[in-house]
Amino acid sequence: MDSSRYDNYLRILKNELVPALGCTEPIAIAYAAAKAREVLGEFPDHVEMVCSGNIIKNVKGVIVPNSGGLKGIDAAAALGIVGGDASRELEVLEGVTEADIEKTKNLIAAGFCSCSLQEGVENLYIVAKVTKGAHNAEVTIINRHTLITRIVKDGDVLYEHQVSEQSPDYVDKSLLNVKDILAFASEVNLEDIREVIGRQIALNTAISEEGMKNPYGAEVGRTLVDIYGDDVKTRARAYAAAGSDARMGGCSMPVVINSGSGNQGMTVSLPVIEYAKELQASEEKLYRALVVSNLIAIHQKKYIGSLSAYCGAVSAACGAGAGITWLCGGGEEEIGLTIINTIGNVGGIVCDDAKSSCAAKIAASVDAALLAHYMAMKHRSFQPGEGLVRGDVEGTIRSLGYVGRVGMKSTDTEILNIMIDRVDVDAD
Repeated sequence: MDSSRYDNYLRILKNELVPALGCTEPIAIAYAAAKAREVLGEFPDHVEMVCSGNIIKNVKGVIVPNSGGLKGIDAAAALGIVGGDASRELEVLEGVTEADIEKTKNLIAAGFCSCSLQEGVENLYIVAKVTKGAHNAEVTIINRHTLITRIVKDGDVLYEHQVSEQSPDYVDKSLLNVKDILAFASEVNLEDIREVIGRQIALNTAISEEGMKNPYGAEVGRTLVDIYGDDVKTRARAYAAAGSDARMGGCSMPVVINSGSGNQGMTVSLPVIEYAKELQASEEKLYRALVVSNLIAIHQKKYIGSLSAYCGAVSAACGAGAGITWLCGGGEEEIGLTIINTIGNVGGIVCDDAKSSCAAKIAASVDAALLAHYMAMKHRSFQPGEGLVRGDVEGTIRSLGYVGRVGMKSTDTEILNIMIDRVDVDAD
């Protein structure tokens, strides 16, 4: 692999695999609000959040971390302003205190925060507008949970940002393909990935264990082990689900995300970690397998987009399946078949907001990826022309991306309409 592509792949991993505290959508709300307060320079009288439908959908039902069980955009925004530290980005709420939570509850009751839906914008779109008397500040985030694209104070634009090929944070995801991902995973200097992959293993394992020990959410992970035992196929599903149980249930422990999502970060990593334990794989082999799983997931998401009606647990589980196949000695052919078999099976689970059932969707997606893996190792696969399956793995990934990005736009809208009571589903 040439050095420019190697460096680009390495930057993709480092940009994508970052720690986040809690569900990334409410955290992004808190981050934008905390930054707006910082720009204003004083505590505001009011905050208005203007968000895309996908943001509203993904914040509505999930507990804001370190909030004492609060849910919703108003809770995330108010807590970010009261106790948030914008310099921590996706860990903005790590230093929140009990006093901050009580103040946030009082502000919510007093109508401190308002929220409106902005249509016709990017799926990931957040604007935090704070006011204090005659003064105001505004922070806009677009496309990535921490990508501030505009800052305004009292009508003056203080900052505008557009990512270009000359930007220091630019990465070219169009260069991702299965063949080169596998070459990179085999060739990458272990020291170049030790910090980013090691952090993913440590943090995601810790929150998964927390979810297995304690009754968070719907306890999907604990239920799987209670009913099916603790063989590796069950553990792969259960430990990924348990991390989501904890995270969606308000656990304040951080996770390392993938494609902007903590659930996807856990789904793409924890099943691979469990299989590495079972196989007694070396640290190096585990690290390289996680490079495969992470980049395969990111490769799919580049076509789907940051937020969609398409459940990202599927693309993440597909990446995990590919990493497991790599761990088990599969080559490019078997890994390609694993991807095709996963997409051919569960290419249509919908995202109907971030909540406790995400853990169940993770378990179902990992189950499909494991079936895909075992089929692939026996050289069995779904055939071109069957549903989304195309003539090769790259074509199949593109067809799935098209469905997630274009085909599910109307689905996304109708899910949001149901959630905000815009439609009567009981009407004849």
